[in-house]
Amino acid sequence: MKRIVYMGTPEYAKIILEAILKENEFEVTLVLTQPDRPVGRHQELTPPPVKSLALEYDLPVLQPQRLKEDGIYEAITEAKPDLIVVAAFGQLLPKSILDIAPCINLHASLLPLYRGASPVQQSLLNGDKFTGITAMLMEVGLDSGPVLAYRYFKIPNDMVVTNLMDRLSYDAALLTIEVLRNFENLIPLPQTGAAATHCRKIQKSDGEVDFLDASEIINKYRAFYGWPGLFLANGLKLSGLKIIDTNSNNKAGEILAIENDSIVVGCKNGSIKISSLQPPSKKAMNAKAYLVGRGLKIGDTLI
Repeated sequence: MKRIVYMGTPEYAKIILEAILKENEFEVTLVLTQPDRPVGRHQELTPPPVKSLALEYDLPVLQPQRLKEDGIYEAITEAKPDLIVVAAFGQLLPKSILDIAPCINLHASLLPLYRGASPVQQSLLNGDKFTGITAMLMEVGLDSGPVLAYRYFKIPNDMVVTNLMDRLSYDAALLTIEVLRNFENLIPLPQTGAAATHCRKIQKSDGEVDFLDASEIINKYRAFYGWPGLFLANGLKLSGLKIIDTNSNNKAGEILAIENDSIVVGCKNGSIKISSLQPPSKKAMNAKAYLVGRGLKIGDTLI
């Protein structure tokens, strides 16, 4: 039985941990995750998904602000791991911990593409046709270690980030079990550094859009679905978006048509359909109702 120390935080990491716990050939001896955080309007202190699952299984849990805190290295050493599995933990591992046992990271991109904090969103922002999961051996450096295995698939054209994350989580769980079972037989392959790309953490301001390019807006809609969402400079939130065309040339933000409760809006390149609009500090409404309430008509602009 292989002894595993597990490090992860969000739902993606919870699904991977759950897959490990369901296999009799692995023993999770310690779980590390991020500290509880205030969540929601009332800022209630909430444990991360990995902690909640670990407590269900009566596993020991540590929640260090930093892995270099006193006692963390000692606790991991005392857990006597054969392997350390890391999935969206949220901190870089210092060399002292990397040296305790082989550390396997499950990264939600086809490395060396999209090293960093937002690989799933980045694949959608770039309109990629394929994505997947990489299992890699960790080293000092950001997602730069040698690759152990991949799983990949074609991204459906209408898939948004939440659905893509669900699929990646499922694949990551399958890949984790395969890699843990066959670890001794895998030959790590160095990444091609020249092909590496990086992505940063998503910020709320990234959701602001104009009406310059329809394809870019749709890619942002898919990548930022849920949070931060899409909004104009005046704070008007857009949702329920579909692309109409990518070739027409229009006045940016011009209302081109009203179709049932939706509207078609022109971009300098292409046009999009919008089904719902939400003014600042108000409830969302269908796009046609928004136009009626503000006396807007075909030929006017949303900007």
